[in-house]
Amino acid sequence: MNLKKMIPVLLMAMCTSLVMPAFAGNETPVTTEKTNNDAHAQQLVNRLKEIRDMDKSDLTSSERRALRKEVKEMKKEVKRDSKGIYLSVGAIIIIILLLILLL
Repeated sequence: MNLKKMIPVLLMAMCTSLVMPAFAGNETPVTTEKTNNDAHAQQLVNRLKEIRDMDKSDLTSSERRALRKEVKEMKKEVKRDSKGIYLSVGAIIIIILLLILLL
């Protein structure tokens, strides 16, 4: 094989060998917290369905404001409870390109 063709193959092999151990970790699921979070999430969903199905035409402006505030608080709580890092496809491609250029 030509050396110019072999370098990208070796770089990709090295990158994948570095990434694989990160996914091979032993995870022990925490069932009690997950059950509590699922129950709480279900309560939030039920309350949002109640608010959505509610007839809002006969509410006063202060009651509507209170409903909007309640929905905003629920959204903040959901964002706070969600854990994890979300990467877009574009961000992943940029990271891979940077790794290739730097290595």
